[in-house]
Amino acid sequence: MSKTTPTPRAIAETVGALPSSAAGRFGDRLAARHKVDGEWREMTYAETLGAIEEIALGLTALGIEPGDRVAVLSDTRVEWTLSSYGISACGGVVVPVYPTNSPRECEWVLGNSGARAVICEGAAQVAKVSAVRGELDALEYVASIEADGSGDLLLDELRGRGLGGDRAELARRQRTVAREDPYTIIYTSGTTGPPKGVVLTHRNAMSVCEIVEELAFIAEGETTYLFLPLAHAFALTAMLASFDQGTAIVYYGGDSKHILAELIETRPTYLPSVPRIFEKLYTAAMKMRDAGSDEDRARFDGAVKLGVEVRMREHRGEEVPAEMRAAFDGAEERLYARVRGLFGGNINQAVTGAAPISRDILEFFYACGVPVLEGWGMTETTALGTVNTLDRFKFGTVGRALPGVEVKIAEEDSEILLRGPNLFPEYWGNLEATAETLVDGWLRTGDVGSIDDEGFLSITGRKKDIIITAGGKNLTPSNLENDLQQSRFISQAMMHGDRRPYPVALITLDEEEIVPWASEHGLPSEVSELAATDEVRQLIQDELDRVNGNYASVEQIKKFAILKRELSIEDGELTPTLKVKRAVINEKYAALLDSLYGG
Repeated sequence: MSKTTPTPRAIAETVGALPSSAAGRFGDRLAARHKVDGEWREMTYAETLGAIEEIALGLTALGIEPGDRVAVLSDTRVEWTLSSYGISACGGVVVPVYPTNSPRECEWVLGNSGARAVICEGAAQVAKVSAVRGELDALEYVASIEADGSGDLLLDELRGRGLGGDRAELARRQRTVAREDPYTIIYTSGTTGPPKGVVLTHRNAMSVCEIVEELAFIAEGETTYLFLPLAHAFALTAMLASFDQGTAIVYYGGDSKHILAELIETRPTYLPSVPRIFEKLYTAAMKMRDAGSDEDRARFDGAVKLGVEVRMREHRGEEVPAEMRAAFDGAEERLYARVRGLFGGNINQAVTGAAPISRDILEFFYACGVPVLEGWGMTETTALGTVNTLDRFKFGTVGRALPGVEVKIAEEDSEILLRGPNLFPEYWGNLEATAETLVDGWLRTGDVGSIDDEGFLSITGRKKDIIITAGGKNLTPSNLENDLQQSRFISQAMMHGDRRPYPVALITLDEEEIVPWASEHGLPSEVSELAATDEVRQLIQDELDRVNGNYASVEQIKKFAILKRELSIEDGELTPTLKVKRAVINEKYAALLDSLYGG
């Protein structure tokens, strides 16, 4: 399962030079697949360079100067990539804006960064900017990718302005950009206040390419399926690495409900994701398991244990006994191949990050031949820090430090500290926050963890999320929350109990699972009604009892409440990467939480 390290080669000095470097090396190789009117279309690296230079020259014609900030407010699509590289190619600084942001959140990002222009996806995003444009003194241009956007101009019109432009001017601008200059300003998700602008330099960005190349993490001929928001650093690293390595990106069609179908359709080899996708697939598999007889369930569980054992033996280069091999081959068609088929049947590896994931889920997919490698990083570290790799991994950890990256544990409070070429230099216009976070060249990550004697890092939790009960017991909510979310009926769980006598939880129901179950039991079909029924409360209580059984009494959740709907990004309860904004939830549901403690 290991890969051969390629011969090192020169990497472009800056992001602005990366597209021309890619086109020169990869030319007619496939760079992108994307959907237009329901049909897949393709672009080569040579074609992407043409589009990128037209955008860059169009921005130059508008008067955008090196160092000016230009924002992109769009869902993940090929035009996001083309626009981003176009901004870099003319010397500008890319300011990603999450497409789920409200008008006021857009105002903060655009205003705080001083963006002179913004490239929006379509009418809905243009409308957000229009609603707050009067407060944005620096904003001069609003462009739209889609024809119904009604901004100042369309992206195609911007490209048209670049036709016949002076490409020598682009080369001159790129030469003036230094590796220490800002490449992008990515605004944090703001779980504890207004988002801070994380400045990432061209040096930070190109360190991604250098690290990926040294690890041989992706190779020629690979295809990445990308649905993560490109406004997030994790997705951005995939985009940068693909252009440096000459691999193809399949951009999802824009509807998250079709992600699983598109995986089967496009058969990618590499999938960067957040845990929710793997949790959904795991839930589907467990549903099939639970529907069988006791004998079927025992056979299923045995196949998972067998799959892990055989693949670990192969990984270590050990002989697999004939009897074990025969049983493994028998489980191949019955289970393993079917699970790989859910990913399109061609996955070499997947990487999960941004939130914790259960070890049971990782072992299940590994048994089936889909290595899901857990990694860890932050926006401030260009999304990189540690990662498990195909040749060096350990379940239950987030891997080892990446090449050139140093990770250590603070003695006083076990906080994880990091430094390396991927470490950001500052928060945009926020010297105080920068000084609090960067201390003696080390990033104070806010995460708590430990490093074992082989260098593998384990994350305990976030310092600010740790619950200290009234009895003085320190609890890490993520562990219990993850176990609860493995239930097919629970979509989200948030543990509460800081300075309280015992832990409680807020639970949301998985509509895709609970509604069919309710129909079988003659119950209402609306989730809001089901949340109040005795039958559903008992169902969730049974799930909670199962999970509580794995923890000491003081750690166990004593009471819970079922919310009438899922937590959402739109209501400000989740970050764009689906992390729970605990402070928001604690405030919004304060009365409900109080009721779980008797008033």
